[in-house]
Amino acid sequence: MANEAATRRAPFAPAIGQTQPASSVSSDALSAFERARPTRSRWWLVRTISPLVWVCLAILAVFIVCGVFANLVAPHDPAQNDLRARLQPPAFANGGSTEHLLGTDQLGRDLLSRLIYGARVSLAIGFLGMLFGAAFGALCGLVSGFARGVVDEAFMFLVDAWVALPFLIIALSVVAMLGSSLTVLILLAALAGWASYTRVTRGLALAAREQQYVVAARAAGARPARLLLRHILPNIGAPLIVLATFELTGIILLEASLSFLGFGVQPPTPAWGYMVSEGRQYLHTAWWVGVFPGVAIMLVTVAVSLAGDWLRDVLDPTLRS
Repeated sequence: MANEAATRRAPFAPAIGQTQPASSVSSDALSAFERARPTRSRWWLVRTISPLVWVCLAILAVFIVCGVFANLVAPHDPAQNDLRARLQPPAFANGGSTEHLLGTDQLGRDLLSRLIYGARVSLAIGFLGMLFGAAFGALCGLVSGFARGVVDEAFMFLVDAWVALPFLIIALSVVAMLGSSLTVLILLAALAGWASYTRVTRGLALAAREQQYVVAARAAGARPARLLLRHILPNIGAPLIVLATFELTGIILLEASLSFLGFGVQPPTPAWGYMVSEGRQYLHTAWWVGVFPGVAIMLVTVAVSLAGDWLRDVLDPTLRS
């Protein structure tokens, strides 16, 4: 009977009166945990992309490639005038020509080429403004949330005061004083969203500073800069990435608004907002002059917004299925 009970015992259980080495027990438990833990495929991120998100990513890829390689992709010089071909309709409309696929504007300039070069301006201002604004806002939020006290109150007072101001009026005033150069527009784009990054980063830093890994690093003698940049920032980066995608949409619309009002990039440099402004007086006679730039703005902003929703679902563990 004793021998039969011993054979029924689990293979890894030690016999009565015998001990098993601790290293053997820990290795057996670790291997059992590894076998029980669900493995994630290396293609799990691709499988989360819906067909609609694929379309949005393809649209963004097309605009980015066209903007970066505008010199190679554009069929014509965007600043070349041809009054003999002014207000020529698109190729698919009556009277159109394959030489100008999307038609020409009031000065005979190729509309497709101007849209391609305009993508370079809008995306450059959008991405650079987003990066600079995220870096500055995240730094302010980290310092505010980690330092607490008077420093936190000072940063939050600045944020509240900045949010209370009408930013479009501020942008128009800055452009009127400093000009509408690319550097000024990128600076305005960075200032447009830094308060949002500061608020979100401060809240995340307040929660992260009480976590065990931060407490352990502080007890080990880590300096504040190392705590912020090495331990806290990497663990709060996912919400900031999602926020950056939504801020990019606002920056592109801000640049288009300034250009529409005549305070953006000045001619002859193509800008989508300025092209919409030029085409509004031809909506009844040459609708394509103002409609196609507006469609380009709509496609980019909607694609960025839907891509941001997908990133939020993927990076947020509470929403991940």
